Amino acid sequence: MDFNFNLNGIEPGIDGSEASEHEYDVVIIGGGPAGATAAMYTARADLKTAVIDKGLTAGALGITSKIANYPGIVGEIGGAELLQRMRDQAASFGARFIQDKVQAVDLTSEPKLVFGNAGTYSARAVIIATGSMGRGQRVKGEDDLLGRGVSYCATCDAAFFQGQTVAVAGNNDEAIEEALFLTRFAGHVHLLSPTPDLKAPEHLVHEISHHPKVTVHPGTVVREVVGKSHVEGLRIARRGQGETLLPVTGAFFYVQGARPITDFVQDQLEVSESGCLVVDKEFRTALPGVYAVGDVLCNHIKQAVIAAAEGAIAAMAVDKELHGRKQMAVDWSK
Repeated sequence: MDFNFNLNGIEPGIDGSEASEHEYDVVIIGGGPAGATAAMYTARADLKTAVIDKGLTAGALGITSKIANYPGIVGEIGGAELLQRMRDQAASFGARFIQDKVQAVDLTSEPKLVFGNAGTYSARAVIIATGSMGRGQRVKGEDDLLGRGVSYCATCDAAFFQGQTVAVAGNNDEAIEEALFLTRFAGHVHLLSPTPDLKAPEHLVHEISHHPKVTVHPGTVVREVVGKSHVEGLRIARRGQGETLLPVTGAFFYVQGARPITDFVQDQLEVSESGCLVVDKEFRTALPGVYAVGDVLCNHIKQAVIAAAEGAIAAMAVDKELHGRKQMAVDWSK
């Protein structure tokens, strides 16, 4: 699994320097096919565009091994490679991709504010394209010990685990990069992958697999977070084996699920009974300047080409709104 991706235009947000404060015309939350296509269109419309994304394999397309039905692509292509091509194309038009995790937003302010682990981003318009791989039910003990050893942000909390033994649950590039970041502080890191293979670019798989402070546990799931006042261990289950107790003082969860990722929105937007965001035919939410596309919508057909089309429509609607036009501008040369 060797992608050899061109990372031009991709900015890691965790260093806190370049990504500490940004002002944009459009901020797109999520870099899958919907978000990347939206960025392509807004950037081509001369709107200063940033895409905030957790990682290439944090979404459904990035972890898809083979795609054979995407228009214009003859034969099979890996989902991560197809997505990287979309990102490279958007970046070539001026869109900036920033690797960060959005924790909260203020969609009623002007400009709108997006709060990430690495900094704050402001925009005249926001497109939400976070997909539907959010977690639903948590493991036993996880909620009880949140903030007392359980965390969802290594870049935020790693310094609290100096010299300690911690665990990271997940198998994508977000989980691996967070585990690698933890090695700067923790004495040892256990990476618990729910699948036999890690779903990440080869260079990350190689780095984590050969790191002296990391033990990778393939095919391992967390059943329970154990502890009274703080995390004392994880009850884990390996494929073909029974449950065992792994002694750790920190547990970082990056496990994917099948729920729309809308937690960072809080109560600012209308959400359906299924947890999806509600939009009109131009993918506008009830708040001016706020749009949503892709798998975060319940009525969305889960195909990459559909998500990309929705991203294009929303981007043209944003262009119309920000430039004060009555109709969308259509230029087939773009």
